Amino acid sequence: MQTTLLLFALGMPEILLIALVVLLLFGGKKIPELMRGLGKGVNEFKKGMNDIEKEINTDVQTEKKDQKKA
Repeated sequence: MQTTLLLFALGMPEILLIALVVLLLFGGKKIPELMRGLGKGVNEFKKGMNDIEKEINTDVQTEKKDQKKA
């Protein structure tokens, strides 16, 4: 069990190595574009989650009003 947990523990040297490999693979000019796309994707995901939450809340409130009328 402990060996599994140690496999996924990332320290500073590992993070720097991963960053160096990404930099070598994609180059300095491509990374900002990738990060911008990632940020847009995260924002769209959050927006979708908020929309779903609002819709659920609206449905719950509507059901409560209908139950009070009955």
